[in-house]
Amino acid sequence: MSKRGPAAPKKLLTGLIGAPIAHSASPAMHERAAEGLGLRGHYQLIEVAGADAGGLRMMLEGVRRLGFAGVNVTFPYKEAVVPLLDELAPGAAAMGAVNTVVVRNGRLIGHNTDTTGFARAVAPLLAASGNAVAVIGTGGVGKAIAFALASLDVTDIRIFDSEPARAEKLAALLDKQGGARVAASVEAALDGATGLVNGTPVGMLPNRETPVAPTLLRQNLWVADAVYSPLITPLLAAAQAKGARIMTGRELAIYQAADAFELFTGLAPSTEIMGEAFDEVMAARSSACHAA
Repeated sequence: MSKRGPAAPKKLLTGLIGAPIAHSASPAMHERAAEGLGLRGHYQLIEVAGADAGGLRMMLEGVRRLGFAGVNVTFPYKEAVVPLLDELAPGAAAMGAVNTVVVRNGRLIGHNTDTTGFARAVAPLLAASGNAVAVIGTGGVGKAIAFALASLDVTDIRIFDSEPARAEKLAALLDKQGGARVAASVEAALDGATGLVNGTPVGMLPNRETPVAPTLLRQNLWVADAVYSPLITPLLAAAQAKGARIMTGRELAIYQAADAFELFTGLAPSTEIMGEAFDEVMAARSSACHAA
């Protein structure tokens, strides 16, 4: 009688919807985390630029029917997917933005792990500083950052967006979480602030701009950026030059991915393993850039 070999690892199919996403470290982080838990994971990049509601609905229907445990959602679709889902977790419903869609019994359920991930990442900075934080940008990630700050009892959140109506809308949503105020300019948002967070894609390669003029930065201000490609964005480089404490997008990327993985599988992944995978992706990218 022949002996059976070890059982094949359980398959896990997840992915990411957004554009542009070729630079994403998510496949490496999720697949490595799955391997560490004895799963055979595949994380599929679903890059479609300019999708309208109909196009997004078709993609989500594919996710529902093709055996996905779920998908992440990134720029520019974090808000656009909301009305297309069957159900929203309370946090995602409160802010109207989703970065994680879980498939449960054929239903698509929206969550936001940008909020939980950023809260985990920024807590050490907040513990060592005051309680006034400027948030630049009110898109999907900017919303999540503001809600994360509110969840950590930051009472002085200053919101700036180049479209004031968007900032007003976010401030209204935050009224139930403790409140925030709209700043008329970046300068006003930073006046007296102890922290600054960029929640816009400005500075993400190939863009080399900064959402905040370097002259507005100072040593007694911590500066965080949600962008992680590159890790040191023009904003963070300018902040470093002023002697400010900085936080790259690394921690947010890892923690939001870990929280999403747990929602997909019910299993807590190793953030160390995910961090190693993230670092390897960034190192390889840096080497390729230098070789070019």
